[in-house]
Amino acid sequence: QVQLVESGGGLVQAGGSLRLACRASIMLDRIYIMGWYRQAPGKQRELVTFISNTGTTRYVDSVNGRFTISRDNANNTLYLQMDNLKPEDTAVYFCNSGTLDRGEYQPKFWGQGTQVTVSL
Repeated sequence: QVQLVESGGGLVQAGGSLRLACRASIMLDRIYIMGWYRQAPGKQRELVTFISNTGTTRYVDSVNGRFTISRDNANNTLYLQMDNLKPEDTAVYFCNSGTLDRGEYQPKFWGQGTQVTVSL
């Protein structure tokens, strides 16, 4: 069992930046894959990005070049740096951990989510 607690959400103007943090209850080097999903109002939850324990990353096209995922193993914390934010990035962002199944990320444990709101 892994407990994940997100922080860092908030309200920001378009073009601004936010950094989300996700603290895990166990050492990150014991977790194979960690990632971020988001869910906008009225939409399905979507994968934003994930990172392996060797540093391999994947991003959804809509955030590639604007968002950066990173792991701080010493502090058991996953980060999501979000730059040049757009109103369409508005969503609840969820931290998660899991594995890969035939190349597809399969999250198993989830945080409670943190709200990100981007205004015009």
